[in-house]
Amino acid sequence: MLMKIFLTLVLSVLVLSCGATVAVDYDDSTDFNQYKTYNFYPDIESGLNELDDKRIIKITDSLLQQRGFVRSESPQFYINFFASEFLSNSRNTIGIGVGGGGGNVGVGVSGGIPIGGRVVNQRLTMDFVDATADDLIWQAVADGELKEKASPAKKEAHYVSVISKILKKYPPKKK
Repeated sequence: MLMKIFLTLVLSVLVLSCGATVAVDYDDSTDFNQYKTYNFYPDIESGLNELDDKRIIKITDSLLQQRGFVRSESPQFYINFFASEFLSNSRNTIGIGVGGGGGNVGVGVSGGIPIGGRVVNQRLTMDFVDATADDLIWQAVADGELKEKASPAKKEAHYVSVISKILKKYPPKKK
């Protein structure tokens, strides 16, 4: 029984630790309740390919509209996004070890073999800019990773997860 509880706890920590992490910054003198309409900058240079740009715009549109925001040609705020990426080997490994001992002395050798291929580490930054004053009012930075050769469906799922976490923090809660 104790082992089941321990395994459940370990698995919960692993699941919760996966995925994107999001940090937010904002102008604390801004009344975010005044913003109801938005649009995207027409000349976004995200650093991503056009397909990923379209995915991010479509997902952001959908999530904001579900929350009552309206996309408008004369918006109260503009959305800009950009990303930086780098490749790394997967952190998943299989451990192999050899050891032996006797007489209160032990010796062991171990190593890890990477599995799972390479991953793209991506930092996605999303800016909300007041359309009238042209001032940055809110910014979110999300760090996440996806497989280097992810399918379009996996990329879509990745961006849904990341953008959902980003927009969960908008508008900011005043303390």
